[in-house]
Amino acid sequence: MKIPLSRPDIASEDIEAVLAVLKTPHLSLGPATAVFESAVASYVGAEHAVAVSSGTAGLHCLVRAMGIGEGDDVVTTPFSFIASANALLYEGARPVFADIDPQGYGLDPAAVEAVITPATRAILAVHVFGRPCRISEMRELARKRGLLLLEDACEALGTTAGGEHTGTFGQGGVYAFYPNKQVTTGEGGMIVTSDGRLAALCRSLRNQGRSGAGASGWVEHERLGYNYRLSDILCALGASQLSRIERSIAARESLFGAYGRRLAGIPGVTLPDPPRPGERISWFAYVIRLSDGISRADRDAVLSRLGSTGIECRNYFVPIHLQPFYRERFGFREGDFPVAESISARTIALPFHNRLTLEEIDFVASTLEGSLRKAP
Repeated sequence: MKIPLSRPDIASEDIEAVLAVLKTPHLSLGPATAVFESAVASYVGAEHAVAVSSGTAGLHCLVRAMGIGEGDDVVTTPFSFIASANALLYEGARPVFADIDPQGYGLDPAAVEAVITPATRAILAVHVFGRPCRISEMRELARKRGLLLLEDACEALGTTAGGEHTGTFGQGGVYAFYPNKQVTTGEGGMIVTSDGRLAALCRSLRNQGRSGAGASGWVEHERLGYNYRLSDILCALGASQLSRIERSIAARESLFGAYGRRLAGIPGVTLPDPPRPGERISWFAYVIRLSDGISRADRDAVLSRLGSTGIECRNYFVPIHLQPFYRERFGFREGDFPVAESISARTIALPFHNRLTLEEIDFVASTLEGSLRKAP
């Protein structure tokens, strides 16, 4: 049995939506882009949405549009995909890491406050695996300390905390649509904000710095910009996918429950926590944690044994500060962020996608249980 870690859920209506655009002369920055942007903004309750070529591009545009750059520190998490911190480096800002909450894996507000200095300009909060970090506390901390708040909600479209969508708590947020996400465009991202000036800047930045005003807007470049456009073809796919997002979230909630029932009681396995009161989680991944007595090498051996049976799985994440580039540039070492490092050493992301079957979950669970029996 071959079970992929993730797979896109492409329906016939998605294909029809893409074909409809291919029959028009508008393949980029046309009507489908505006439709997708409007649909995302309406869904999450933001005033503006700006489609871009990736979540990384969206974070970069947002950092630049907010004026974050040389001499600015931004507090963020070491437990994320590397693009979160890289987007700061693109503009010369310095990522300042703070350790994480061992329950939700998001930034620990107390750890964030402890590293704020006069050089701190912003907090970049990340919602990992679709779970909201303690974002209301982050918003209050940013307000109290006079800081900007950005959100990397690339894994959390559809997640809410206290009735508000992740991505909308700060000045701006970003979603991503890679094939493993709840909504996919293949490659793509979306910036959301309720700040009209910020949205206009991001629209200009994604399109080579063009002004976009009047007939001359196409040949006038007001600022340094980038080719971060998302084609109408992909926007049509995204809009079609978004129309089914609630079904997707419900399917993933069902799979979350099925995994929990099947894995409960297996020695050495800590299941992901359920939503906290007031949260609705749009699950991006199903990530278990092995017990404290299991080393990174033991965990890697379990990964290898699972892989040998056809189960695709992965360790999520290698902490950013321990990536070779960050070690070399900033001098980070093991032990700098012990909670993130301890969790990272023991995580396993199991197959998780809309088309996963109960039979496959049972096979994953029984294989995992057998693999753990072989661990020291």
